[in-house]
Amino acid sequence: MTAAATIRKASTLALKLLGHVDFVPGVLTRLLVGFAFYDSGNGKLAHMENTVSFFTDLGIPFPELNAAFVARLEYYGGLLLLAGVLTRITALLLSSTMIVALLTADRDTFVGAFSRTSEIGLADVAPFALGVFLSWLVVKGPGALSVDALLKRVIFGREEPEKNA
Repeated sequence: MTAAATIRKASTLALKLLGHVDFVPGVLTRLLVGFAFYDSGNGKLAHMENTVSFFTDLGIPFPELNAAFVARLEYYGGLLLLAGVLTRITALLLSSTMIVALLTADRDTFVGAFSRTSEIGLADVAPFALGVFLSWLVVKGPGALSVDALLKRVIFGREEPEKNA
């Protein structure tokens, strides 16, 4: 067997083995992001007066209404992500809160990290990092180990999922 054939065979075997664990990144992403939002929303709900005060200081319009909405979106959205329910819609809604955070509370940190004028990198800006994970969930979905995937199998049958090109 030639070196090229050996490499091709090893590559094919490695890709086949990796195919059996391709659900792991989706699960880990959902769990990481879901818990982060659940925890953040829980803290906002537990200390609503602080959340309203913070939103007021940021100049967010209707701070009481927005604080109540964002706290519940993060709390329940985190729970939905943890279970993998309505994942794409939930991730999209939570993405909007990360955009607002980058434009308000974390603007200076984000600009400094983006322009590389500070010691902080983009990965250190939590709303940016969470936004990246959320965008991945919007595009890729929840993965095989989720309520969404279970419902899809029940509703649409046991079709082979579409493979990305």
